[in-house]
Amino acid sequence: MDAVERIEQALLQAIGNVDVPSCPPRLLAAMHHAVFPAGARVRPRLCLAVAAACGEDDPSVADAAACAIELMHCASLVHDDLPCFDDADLRRGQPSVHKAFGEPLAVLAGDALILLAFQTLGLLAHAPQKLALLLLTVSRSVGVPSGIIAGQAWECEPVIDLRHYHRAKTGALFGAAAIAGAAASGAEAEPWRTLGETLGEAYQAADDIRDACADVEEIGKPIGKDQALGRPNAVLELGVAGAVKRLETLVGEAIASIPPCRGAADLRALVHAEAKRLLPKSLARQVA
Repeated sequence: MDAVERIEQALLQAIGNVDVPSCPPRLLAAMHHAVFPAGARVRPRLCLAVAAACGEDDPSVADAAACAIELMHCASLVHDDLPCFDDADLRRGQPSVHKAFGEPLAVLAGDALILLAFQTLGLLAHAPQKLALLLLTVSRSVGVPSGIIAGQAWECEPVIDLRHYHRAKTGALFGAAAIAGAAASGAEAEPWRTLGETLGEAYQAADDIRDACADVEEIGKPIGKDQALGRPNAVLELGVAGAVKRLETLVGEAIASIPPCRGAADLRALVHAEAKRLLPKSLARQVA
């Protein structure tokens, strides 16, 4: 079974675990809408890639970690699209959750997905030593002082450091994905933080470029939101060429940070391929 299939099966199982008569049907439908159809699944793929590179000894632990990471990501997208934040009508080429189900259910669906991530990890009773680190890693990547919530909160501050903002808003969950992959395999986890956080920064730089240069059909969500809302953005700060150069630099740093392991070559190839995929097609050739 390849990584993508493992991730989809784990996500279907997680949603299936709460698909019971006592669960409000429209809430369950909103949660399913938020998670499927699949996005790129970059974060859980990174988690499984690191686990494989470290020689995973129990795939069920890596699958649960990858699933929890993606559920957290999907929850953040639901909340990010809300009228009080981006007020986005589209996500992954379909109506955003609040457009399809209404704002109250979107808030609740996002909350439910956050808790479902922890429920998914909580089922790892057979691996208590790994579970403790996984719970701490995922919770830190979402909360304060430097997780997704903190990253979103920086948008409410009068002065924002772009790199600090990107590290929290995007880098934190990428960092958690890399650390969780190593932890799930029983390897030393902390050395993998730099790979994840730097790759997350690169991903956000690419997202800023896409917001400025791609079209709705290519990326499946509204464009021009950062400029319209006056948010810090790599393109607005550095220009398109500068943002692409920043992306190249971050990708190089991420690749250089990969700790020695038997799967290092595959990880380097994955990081490089993702960098090219994330850019608008018109700019992809600029990343060597």
